[in-house]
Amino acid sequence: MDLLPSERLETAPDPDAAIIWLHGLGANGFDFVPIVPELKLADSLAVRFVFPHAPERPVTINGGSVMPAWYDILSMDIDRKVDVEQIIHSSDQIRALIDEQISLGIDSRRIILAGFSQGGAVAYHCALTDSRPLAGLMILSAYLATADELTVSDANQQLPIHVSHGLQDPVVPEILGQRAVKHLQAMGLTVSYQTWPMQHQVCQEQILSLSRWIQHVLTPA
Repeated sequence: MDLLPSERLETAPDPDAAIIWLHGLGANGFDFVPIVPELKLADSLAVRFVFPHAPERPVTINGGSVMPAWYDILSMDIDRKVDVEQIIHSSDQIRALIDEQISLGIDSRRIILAGFSQGGAVAYHCALTDSRPLAGLMILSAYLATADELTVSDANQQLPIHVSHGLQDPVVPEILGQRAVKHLQAMGLTVSYQTWPMQHQVCQEQILSLSRWIQHVLTPA
């Protein structure tokens, strides 16, 4: 499988950890690059950030307009009808990026998957079904689109999962974040959940919270 084009940024030479971060619908891999310095990670952490660009495809809810999208969204009702096969394919494309990082010498247990909105839906599926133990899963303003298709791998039953959501999100209502967390908890997974007084976006306080979680996950006990 050809690797998705990606933006890459390393916080220090010879990184021994990686964060693969997926953008939302209509955005691109540049979207979250500016967040890296805002995280203010410890100097002792050498992390390679990988921000893949989603392929362009027609999106039904936007009148069939072609735009960067991890999958097609067929309707915007609260239960969201989506193209599940495209989510699974995009998940496989992200898995290829995990393979690449492992081939570059990074242990899978030092790889975090992160995703915003649509990217979060793909990150959920990819991380929880991967056969290798990962470092963590970080979800921003997203929903669990493949709940009915999801079988969590044995390797990631103990995966640290952090979910955050805006209380006033008009695009992905916060109830969908709650539903995802409850579904995962019912499957025996441990999930931390934070909400913020914002819409479909990120905020400075949230970024600092994400930084603390990343450093907790990637710093050996």
